[in-house]
Amino acid sequence: MSNASERLASETRIKGQARSEERREAHYHEARVLLLIGRFTTARTGLAGLTKLAKLDFLLRYPAMLERLLTENGDSWPRGTEPTAAERRAVESRMTRYKYGPWDQRYYSILGSLAARGLITYAGGDRTEFRVTATGAEAVAALSETSDWVLVSQRTALLKKHFDKSGSALKNLIYERLPDAVDRPWRTEI
Repeated sequence: MSNASERLASETRIKGQARSEERREAHYHEARVLLLIGRFTTARTGLAGLTKLAKLDFLLRYPAMLERLLTENGDSWPRGTEPTAAERRAVESRMTRYKYGPWDQRYYSILGSLAARGLITYAGGDRTEFRVTATGAEAVAALSETSDWVLVSQRTALLKKHFDKSGSALKNLIYERLPDAVDRPWRTEI
């Protein structure tokens, strides 16, 4: 085998591994967002707005930040849901600071993928609302019982209990109480 063919084979293998990792990461984000939307979907309403989704997801992805808000409110974690030592030191995934808060540019593709697979619906207009479908509710129930997702599911219940506010109210809360998370230039990592 020549050096050129070895290099080509190596590049092909690396690209394949990168695509596989991207798919795994996309599935991870989709599952987390589905659990969040599922928790906030009721018989009458869904999760109201991209801002609310982004702020709740920020608190879900950064449990150390959520812990700070809970502590300031005089609330505490239900037993077994508190952040681990590793979660207090690091984050599970990068987030980027955007104009409207700690947005992640992947929300549009994540939501589109969930909708295309019939797991959620969303309606536009003045305010976008996200809801799980019957199939999505089944997926949420199944995910919530797995060892990989039970903690995330429990934390979504905590968010629903203590932070079921409008997107604007959540934005203001985060800006006021977590200034170190938002006092950064746009498009820099948190």
